[in-house]
This record gives sequence, structure tokens and C-alpha cells, in this order.
Amino acid sequence: MSTTTSYTLSATSKSSFVDAVQRVRAELKEEGFGVLCEIDVQATLREKLGVEQEPYTILGACNPPLAHQALSAEPELGTLLPCNVVVYQREGETHISAIDAERMLSIVGKDELASIAAQVRDKLAAVVRRSAG
Repeated sequence: MSTTTSYTLSATSKSSFVDAVQRVRAELKEEGFGVLCEIDVQATLREKLGVEQEPYTILGACNPPLAHQALSAEPELGTLLPCNVVVYQREGETHISAIDAERMLSIVGKDELASIAAQVRDKLAAVVRRSAG
């Protein structure tokens, strides 16, 4: 991870934006995630505000078995789901970032979520790493 923040797992890719989005989708599937929603932030801001910006896509990803375990332990957890993965372009560079599930779920304060969060983090870290490849 090259540009990881305190709450994300991030890397810069040599791929084009379009190729990176396709690669992220494939890597999410490889790790057992489905994409529940996709938000084209660039198009939304253009339509709603007349603002032009570089490409930015949010993929809302869900790993059903892990989501089921987490929701069984904490029904209110749905407010933090799905796990977002973003692909965006800044100054000609393509960036890939995913939420750090361990950091995100630490705010819940339930010990039984720790192992689930670690699994999600590991899977999303692999997605980011391989997508940036």
C-alpha cells in the first residue's frame, strides 16, 4: 500500500482509470465480494452542480458470509455497510482505496467483530494490492 491513510488501504496504479475499475471489480469477486452499488461521482457532480472533475467511482462491496456474521453480532452495523472501494484519477495518476475495516469497526466496540473486521481488511488489502499491480 503506497498511500495508506489512517482509515484507508490505498495504492497508486499504472493502469488507466477504466482498466483499474475493471480490475478492482475482478479482484473483489476473487475475494468473495459483490458490488452492490456503483456511484460515478464525476457524472453526479457534473449533473447536480455543473462541476467538472477527474474520474471518481465508488464501488460499494459486500462479502455476504462476512456481512452475515457481522450483522448477526451487531444489527446496527448495516449503517457502516457496504465496504467502499474507490478508484479515482488525480493529476493523471490512478488511485485505488478501500476502507480499513478494522479501523471502521473499531468504533462499534464489540470484541466479537474483531476477527471479522480483520478478515475483511485482509481481503480488501489484497484487492487494492493486486488491482494496483
